[in-house]
Amino acid sequence: MLGWVGTFWKIPDTYVLNHHSLDSYLFLRFLKIAVVCCIVGCLITWPVLFPVFATGGAGKKQLDIITFSNQSNYWTYFAPCGCAMLYFGFIMYMITRESVFYINLRQAYLMSPLYSSRISSRTVLFTSVPAQYMNEQKLAAVLGHGVRRMWFTSDTKELEDKVKERDQAAYKLEGAETKLIVSANKQRLKNEKVGHRAGSDEEAAIGQGSGSAAARYLKPKQRPTHRLKPIIGKKVDTIDWCRAELKKLIPEVDRMQSTEKARQGKMTSSVFVEFETLSEAQAAYQSLTHHQALHMSPRFTGINPAEIIWSSLRIKWWELIIRKLATTAFVVALIIFWAIPVAAVGAISNINKLEGTTGFTWLHKIFDPIPSVIMGVITGLLPVVLLAVLMALLPIILRAMAKLGGDPTRSAVELTVQNTYFAFQVVQVFLVATLGSAATSVGGAIAQNPTSAVSVLANNLPQASTFYLSYFLLQGLGVVSGLLVGLVGLVIFMVLGKLLDSTPRKMYKRWISLSGLGWGTVFPIYTNLFVIAICYAAIAPLVLGFAAIGLYLFYIAYRYNLLFVTDASVDTKGRVYPRALQQIFVGLYLAEACLIGLFGIGLGKSIGALGPMILMILMLVFTVLYQSSLNAALTPLIDYLPKTIDAEERRLLAEEIGANGHDYDAVPNKEAQFAHARPANGPAPHKKPNFLSLWLRPDIYQDYETMRRMVPKDIAVHYTQEEERNAFFNPAITQATPLLWIPRDGAGISHQEVRDTRQVIPVTDDGAFLDDKGKIVWDSQDGRPPIYEEVPYY
Repeated sequence: MLGWVGTFWKIPDTYVLNHHSLDSYLFLRFLKIAVVCCIVGCLITWPVLFPVFATGGAGKKQLDIITFSNQSNYWTYFAPCGCAMLYFGFIMYMITRESVFYINLRQAYLMSPLYSSRISSRTVLFTSVPAQYMNEQKLAAVLGHGVRRMWFTSDTKELEDKVKERDQAAYKLEGAETKLIVSANKQRLKNEKVGHRAGSDEEAAIGQGSGSAAARYLKPKQRPTHRLKPIIGKKVDTIDWCRAELKKLIPEVDRMQSTEKARQGKMTSSVFVEFETLSEAQAAYQSLTHHQALHMSPRFTGINPAEIIWSSLRIKWWELIIRKLATTAFVVALIIFWAIPVAAVGAISNINKLEGTTGFTWLHKIFDPIPSVIMGVITGLLPVVLLAVLMALLPIILRAMAKLGGDPTRSAVELTVQNTYFAFQVVQVFLVATLGSAATSVGGAIAQNPTSAVSVLANNLPQASTFYLSYFLLQGLGVVSGLLVGLVGLVIFMVLGKLLDSTPRKMYKRWISLSGLGWGTVFPIYTNLFVIAICYAAIAPLVLGFAAIGLYLFYIAYRYNLLFVTDASVDTKGRVYPRALQQIFVGLYLAEACLIGLFGIGLGKSIGALGPMILMILMLVFTVLYQSSLNAALTPLIDYLPKTIDAEERRLLAEEIGANGHDYDAVPNKEAQFAHARPANGPAPHKKPNFLSLWLRPDIYQDYETMRRMVPKDIAVHYTQEEERNAFFNPAITQATPLLWIPRDGAGISHQEVRDTRQVIPVTDDGAFLDDKGKIVWDSQDGRPPIYEEVPYY
């Protein structure tokens, strides 16, 4: 039961980098960095602020005695001010250090054989392309040499609908035939149990026509049927109807696909351009392509075809502006007013109190007749369920808004959602909850003296920290236990799988599908927790300790899931990491603004608060200038691959190829071939540094040549000619007619269904069968059923 624990700790985090994704590795690193920063914060603040706050003499009790609000001597404000400046400076250095680490790791990852040999690494997507440049010769003249292949997007809406209609009919036929086989064999087993077998003279009357094998056990009305329209539609035999539909749809789809492949469809305004090398693709990606604003932009590179949102590629430049403005306005309003539905849900749990409040006495007439047991469910369980539904809907809404706003890929959607969901977390989970907790505790004092509202709230704001002590424990223990147990996934796989998986295909799909993480909604939750810890660092430093424990528990849980449970469904190439690092600055700004406010309130009572307030204002100005300077210096390196890295890679490759006895200039297609020339790990480029040198100089000891040793070295991707040719076609253009998969049975019904259906659509009964109890079984040990398809690693 516990044998996995030792293996779990022995596996390094770099295993996630090489076997999962760059995003996953950097997410674990983010949690570790947050834990380290919280521990360092404890070392900076606890020895100084605990004694200062505990002896502050303001008369606070319990845990409040070690918070900012327990200071009566305003000259002691220099202590939290000094600790805050030191700690915030450390946080800014860590953001800078991690940004440099990410840049070097990203450059090594993008230049590795696993990435640089992929078609997506050499392909650039140009959007909002003017009609006159939707021409291969004209566009090639603009982009210059190095262009290898182009895919012009076209309006495939009609084709997509036809393909969807074809596939729905195909899978409906597959389900109906499976149902027919299962039902007939259940009846066969039932007949055999009572000693009754179908007579041969019956068999002779039916003959060998369509469905004759099943007719030995089922009456015609027991065959699968459906209505052409819900409730009022004509009822038809599903198998016969689907075969007739597919006879019409399959040739029609094939004809439309041939038209699109011949570039005879109606073009839209986007084009994928594949270049001969990664460096040539980067040169085109970094260049200003068109002389008019918003034309042939934005540009994207490294796009996985499976992540493309094809409907977004039809959007014109002016339409994109309108969509961005409209969706941004909606999301801002949603974040601001989200408290209204949450408050409404909360009010349900307080119906009994509301009934006695002036203006709500009419609630008696509604709820008094309801039995107390049902009222207990309404006030206790219903709010919890409704709140869970609300919180589950929010990510769905935010992703829908990102798609509506014109994001062309799922990774771009996740990056947009990372920003919007983080804003929601800060506003609703942190600010509203903090102000609500503080305001509740001092409501009586404000009611007696309304003019003291600002000072009372500011003085009692630190008391809201006790809420976050329990919050970090609850999150750390409750959520982590849920992640480790994985009860929801277990129930879905074991229970719903048996109830819903009625065909071999559905059973296989569930078997091979792993749950994925949506980075746009995962990163912001823990970035916000780190922001909360930073904000309370100099106000209630005990929060840092609880935050370190909670975040470390999250690290353990997600490490386990990324190693053994989850899969990466979206790959942002690590772009979520620098964005999360930038969002940490929000915590610094909030913390500095809060301290300035607290010092300002103290200034009204003593001149001793003037010095700390001035210092914190200067610290706020410095933080703004530092972030703007940091972004100006590092953003180009985060967005692009510099030419010096390409030259450095060629130099290192020449050395490695030469070390293996080969001539560098004679090696063809180096980006795909140098994986086989690389030694597993050559000598380290630097002497092993001590901890302080490594921490202070990531630009030297975690440079490109060092990071290059961390990424996959001996894996290059190769494609067939057809895979290269079809790489960036809309899936509707290349999607073949599906192969139907039905289970084999002892009565020979599947053989007859295969014989009859094969005349219309490909079908097989290999690899799945009915067991002695009539249950569907597929060969999961082999893992390669007839419908298995090798997916190109684009």
